[in-house]
Amino acid sequence: MCHARRVDDYRALNRASWDERVPAHAASPDYKLAQYEQDPNFIGDVVRFDLPRLGDISGLRGVHLQCHIGTDTISLARLGARMSGLDFSGPAIDQAQSFADRLGLEVDFHQADVYDAVAVLGEASYDLVFTGIGALCWIPSIERWARTVAGLLKPGGRLFIREGHPMLWALEGSKHPGLITLGYPYFETEAPMVWDEGGTYVETDVEFTNNLTHEWNHGLGELVTALMNAGMEITGLTEHDSAPWEALPGHMSQEPEFGEWRLTENPERLPATYTLQAIRRS
Repeated sequence: MCHARRVDDYRALNRASWDERVPAHAASPDYKLAQYEQDPNFIGDVVRFDLPRLGDISGLRGVHLQCHIGTDTISLARLGARMSGLDFSGPAIDQAQSFADRLGLEVDFHQADVYDAVAVLGEASYDLVFTGIGALCWIPSIERWARTVAGLLKPGGRLFIREGHPMLWALEGSKHPGLITLGYPYFETEAPMVWDEGGTYVETDVEFTNNLTHEWNHGLGELVTALMNAGMEITGLTEHDSAPWEALPGHMSQEPEFGEWRLTENPERLPATYTLQAIRRS
């Protein structure tokens, strides 16, 4: 449920929500930690979905921004990159580091706000910046984020992002069959959308108490323009009709290969996610 209430420190509010959900996410079968432990070649579905676009990343120095409990970070490390991860949640970073250590992987995780990434990780230090599904909605300024990405990358370094499409984030499902409405902003707004919702996006029986969050949408044109203004060159943009979670409950069906969800009827009508690539110009 979206409300108009807000607090000044959106980071503290959002961090409390994410901190509380870490143990439930690590224990949920949806994050597949058991598969990572049982199979040294296992990589998560989100990374596997994009393998044709990701290509060979062996030997690259990479960082995964807003990495949460680090499963996608670990997947990238298993593909040969020397990975770091960064997230603002202390419990998430502790979980990610302990899991990577248990798997015998050389991955280092850092607790920091994404806007502080250059100060924490070093300027022009990386060949690859990766960001996954559900990250950009937690930041208020896409321009500032783009400058952060450019600051982390070496000249010629590459950004790779798969994210929920801003069109999807702007939609609101309905209990009426087939009815979906435009319920939320498509473009970035100064004021956040303030949500008060229990539960989470993975399978769990845990009941949470920190349910108030602040979120923002960012139009696709705003993202592309922000990256170009930061000295990045767009090298790829693919829109997909599927998402790795049931974004519009009651309106979507799941396919088996990657576990992705798309509209049950006329899936060609909705861009649900996108994959964008860009390089930092010299």
